[in-house]
Amino acid sequence: SPSNIGDGECDVGDYNTEACGWDGGDCVVEGYPNCHVVLPSSIGDGKCDDGVYSTEACGFDGGDCTELNEKYPDCDVDSPSNIGDDQCGGGDYNTQEC
Repeated sequence: SPSNIGDGECDVGDYNTEACGWDGGDCVVEGYPNCHVVLPSSIGDGKCDDGVYSTEACGFDGGDCTELNEKYPDCDVDSPSNIGDDQCGGGDYNTQEC
């Protein structure tokens, strides 16, 4: 529905595209013009989020993942916030890289 574009909520799918202006700007993160995520409020919220959030375009989650990326640059796991959480995650988390 066209009324979803620019309504203050980031809608996924066809709305969050260049053609729709990243949902009328709803999916654009202030300060990171090339960061287009479903939950813009997650950028810089103090928690390191994975996936597209922890990318250069999104400022490594608005700085939330910077320390983790500097400390473990070769650690590639699904949930980086699990690194150093005082729980042994096993698998890819229990490696020299992580």
